[in-house]
Amino acid sequence: MDWLTTVKYGNEIWKWLAAGGTIVLGFILMLALKRVIASILGRLASKTETEVDDLLVHLINDKTKSILLLVFAILFGSLFLKLPESLEQVIYKATLVAVLLQAAFWGSGILRHWLARVFRKDDEKVDPAIASAQGAVTFLSNTALWAIIILAILHNLGVNITTFVAGLGVGGIAIALAIQNILGDLFASLSIVIDRPFVVGDYIVVGDMMGTVEKIGVKTTRVRSLSGEQLIFANTDLLKSRIRNYKQMFERRIVFQIGVTYETPQEKLAKITDMMREIMESLDDNRCDRVHFASFGDSALIFEMAYYVTKPDYSVYMEIQQNFNFELLKRFAKEGIEFAYPTQTLFVNELKQAS
Repeated sequence: MDWLTTVKYGNEIWKWLAAGGTIVLGFILMLALKRVIASILGRLASKTETEVDDLLVHLINDKTKSILLLVFAILFGSLFLKLPESLEQVIYKATLVAVLLQAAFWGSGILRHWLARVFRKDDEKVDPAIASAQGAVTFLSNTALWAIIILAILHNLGVNITTFVAGLGVGGIAIALAIQNILGDLFASLSIVIDRPFVVGDYIVVGDMMGTVEKIGVKTTRVRSLSGEQLIFANTDLLKSRIRNYKQMFERRIVFQIGVTYETPQEKLAKITDMMREIMESLDDNRCDRVHFASFGDSALIFEMAYYVTKPDYSVYMEIQQNFNFELLKRFAKEGIEFAYPTQTLFVNELKQAS
């Protein structure tokens, strides 16, 4: 067995064999350990409702790269050998690069998981606007992450990155100035999707324009008006406007007035408020707030009523108001009460000419 002690390339053959065995066995053991840990965590994850263990399983199974394990196995195997300093530096730097790359893969997985939670809707339905915004944010986040990792790798490899970083900064400013409007709309889109002042399907009013939201894009939001045409808003302009979102309305408050003639007898006037309240309370999906003899108009005695429609649907409100109007017409006709309309009464005093 003297051949085991024979020196080859500065090390005995048995050391080369030990290093090779360590590399192969270590790589196999780390792969097996990876699968065992993933399997154990997978069983635990199936029994819990938290997402942390699911994330760990994903990171170990899909984001832990075998090349990293191989580099670590080579590092452990090299400990048996006496290598030139230059070669040792290559191994150490390769290990560092592998660690940084693995950190980038893990960071990317964590970013995707976190962003998915941020953008996830409560009903778990796939919203195209949310999907597009999530994709844009994920891309930008991963780009920034990989840029940092690459700069760290170059720095540890001895590359002077100061000038490179300064160039990136100046170039980034120039690009940002050139596309500032596009970036403004992009971030406005992200604000809309994350903050959700409205979502697809909501009925909104912006200034004197109104309609149902059809699509929230990266640059524009598209709204279908009641008359059929499509309204297109820049996301930046939209966020600067005051938006009225009727889809988020839980109930609708209605105030309206009716007028009766001044010739109406007082005993009948006293019945009107109770009459109006009784009619409204006999109808469904509303809550009567108040009824008052409000004021003396130019040509009518004004009664004012306020009530709440307990459903936000506009058609429900119109149905209640219509039924109320029909019943009020019937009651007034029965009581002999007349609705007022604009009239003028001319009083003429006859002056007798002195004889």
